[in-house]
Amino acid sequence: MMVKEFFMTKEKIQEDFDVLEQEANQHEIVLFNDDVNTFDYVIDSLISVCEHTVEQAEQCTYLVHYKGKCTVKTGDFSELKSKCTRLLNLGLSAEII
Repeated sequence: MMVKEFFMTKEKIQEDFDVLEQEANQHEIVLFNDDVNTFDYVIDSLISVCEHTVEQAEQCTYLVHYKGKCTVKTGDFSELKSKCTRLLNLGLSAEII
């Protein structure tokens, strides 16, 4: 029974490591507040680029307005790079962290 417990523990450790490794490889697009773009424009941009629902886009837009910034998308850098570029091309202020 000790051998079985050892292997179960080893498997659990590997599983935890895999989850941490996946989380470490995650990046975020952070959208920053500006005094140029309207709420509707930002909402439409988040729906189009980040595939947000209307509710998600509205919540993010309010957070950006009142807090100064908001994470609008999380994922692999390669996935986020084109989305961030699109947001920048739309005149929004964003970066990948």
